[in-house]
Amino acid sequence: MNVENQDQEKQSSNFIYIILGAVLGAITGAGAGFLLAQRIEKGEEIQLTAGDGIKIGGSIITFLRQVSNLGN
Repeated sequence: MNVENQDQEKQSSNFIYIILGAVLGAITGAGAGFLLAQRIEKGEEIQLTAGDGIKIGGSIITFLRQVSNLGN
């Protein structure tokens, strides 16, 4: 197998991982929106504080680090 074919296969597999990540991210985001909508329909007041935003951001960063360490 020559180098050009290996590069094409690598790009193809990278593209698949990117698409898979985008689909999973969209599903997760839609699920979060659905859960928030359910809470609003029940009459619960939704207030996002700065502390909540920091917690969510930290959780996302932690998750991305764990994904990047898969297979190591």
